[in-house]
Amino acid sequence: MKIIVQRVKHARVTNETIDNQIDKGYCLLVGVGKASIEEDIKAVAKKIVHARLFEDDSNKLNLNIQQVEGAILSVSQFTLYADVKKGNRPGFSNSRNPDEAKTLYNKLNKELESYGLTVKTGEFGTHMNVEIDNDGPVTIIYEAQDGKIL
Repeated sequence: MKIIVQRVKHARVTNETIDNQIDKGYCLLVGVGKASIEEDIKAVAKKIVHARLFEDDSNKLNLNIQQVEGAILSVSQFTLYADVKKGNRPGFSNSRNPDEAKTLYNKLNKELESYGLTVKTGEFGTHMNVEIDNDGPVTIIYEAQDGKIL
């Protein structure tokens, strides 16, 4: 599982059927790979929730999302598993099949909610417009495999 975490001032995802947005918090771009397992969800969720990516009064990155009462906008992003080694068109054979990926994506969002966070989502498997007002910018990539952070 690969997740790009962007600290945001504001983020929004829209399409014909959804319009979800958050203010201060994280926008997560979530990729589910063929090898992603449920144990990855717990590992990466714990790491993201406890990550100290917000400034304290001394302008040091010492506060986590709970301490600043932030929210999460989670957007599925199968293209994170693109294979670009050959040719000019990326291959997506490293991404999990859509039904299984959706199940793991939804479990990740529930796991994040279990920490008391507000989690809003995009619509899995559809074309979406994502607006990200990156704060900093602060962008961190988390990857988990076999229940461990890489």
